[in-house]
Amino acid sequence: MEEQIYFYYTNDLHSNFDNWSQVSYFLKQAKHRCQAAGDSCWTVDIGDHMDRVHPIAEAFKGKANVALLNEAGYDIATIGNNEGITISHDELVALYEEARFTIVCANLHSKEGEAPDWLQSYTLVTSEHGVKIAVVGLTAPFNAYYELLGWYASPPYEQLEKILGTIKRQADVIILLSHLGYSEDCEIARRFPGIDVIIGGHTHHLLRNGELVNHTLLSAAGKHCHYIGEVILTWDHNQGRLKQKQAYATNITHLPKDLDTEKLLTAYQERAERILAKPVAQLSSPLEVNWRKVTPILQALTDALKRQTNADCAMLNAGVLLESLPEGTVTYGDIHRICPHPINTCVVELTGSELLEAIRSSLTEEFIEFELKGFGFRGKMIGRMAFSGLTLQMEELKDRALFVKQAFQNDGIPLQPDRIYTLATADTFTFGRLIPEIARSEVKNYYLPEFLRDILAQTLQSM
Repeated sequence: MEEQIYFYYTNDLHSNFDNWSQVSYFLKQAKHRCQAAGDSCWTVDIGDHMDRVHPIAEAFKGKANVALLNEAGYDIATIGNNEGITISHDELVALYEEARFTIVCANLHSKEGEAPDWLQSYTLVTSEHGVKIAVVGLTAPFNAYYELLGWYASPPYEQLEKILGTIKRQADVIILLSHLGYSEDCEIARRFPGIDVIIGGHTHHLLRNGELVNHTLLSAAGKHCHYIGEVILTWDHNQGRLKQKQAYATNITHLPKDLDTEKLLTAYQERAERILAKPVAQLSSPLEVNWRKVTPILQALTDALKRQTNADCAMLNAGVLLESLPEGTVTYGDIHRICPHPINTCVVELTGSELLEAIRSSLTEEFIEFELKGFGFRGKMIGRMAFSGLTLQMEELKDRALFVKQAFQNDGIPLQPDRIYTLATADTFTFGRLIPEIARSEVKNYYLPEFLRDILAQTLQSM
């Protein structure tokens, strides 16, 4: 006898609810078909369902996201970095208290007392005809953030080595829910051939028909739930082995909306607007935002970063502020709307020559106009850089481009090439190669849990 077993999944919604009602419709229909046919199926999420860029996620600190997963009938989920490091320790402990699904994350550990009751390394599920399936979760080990919040994310390979032996003795099939990214998934498939399927996320890759790496099936469905993933396992009961495994990603944006989900989303949106309507500041005059120049509000925010950290200097890009503010009352909802990014302050150490090169690269037209996606940035373009604690000496070149000849501290002393300086900036620039000098710094101190918008609120209150 052969048995087909189904897993449906989503990953990296990032609180982009535009397609969520279609997701719910698809999953409810799929579960109904499986139940009618007597087939086994489970619905899982691979993390980053929450993203505080959305007012609903911001107002409810992710609890509305959990309610939406409950309503859609999810069975299992793992934790992404947006669930793990964008809310406080206590808020994460409370996040899944009302979850009607199992949360698996083998490499997340609490440093403050016992782990919450909902946190499991893996779970075992059994098909209609007795096939035992282990579902394991792993999340990206962003410990520079996690440890400041009272958590520790152990190295994924190390954690797998600890638990896979036990899991193999309990399960016929092993499925990994991986919020680690495509390259890490490939390496796990090469190192741990006992894992049958890796359902991935984090790097927003889309594998329309799956991919085999060392006999492990990899699957992923992009981002924002334009696609839903499906894994189909065929178990041969006569031979006692997994005969076939398939993976597909289906575009669901054209499907009907689930009406119950739409009602729930509307109710949460209305409640979120009321929560975020709390007044924060009163402006006696409008505050302009312009991505191509340093405006008073951008300069004030950059100065606030320097004060917050007591760094030697600070730099911040205009693109973090999305809209101007009119005269009058400013609510927290206004601040969230114009600064929605899950961005924290970070202080890095640079030599004077490295700092000068970072300043120069940040003022090029190419950099200013760059349409950045990811690294916590939720805006359109990076924008003009503002500086605090520094004065720049500019020189006009033959092609009329401006060149930073030298930078001076406020006391008029030029940057010394070999001296170490502390620079406060958005943590965005500590990732990738946007500003290589900052990304390569061996000393990075992050300031949590306050986001940039929390500092903006304080800045507006003092203006």
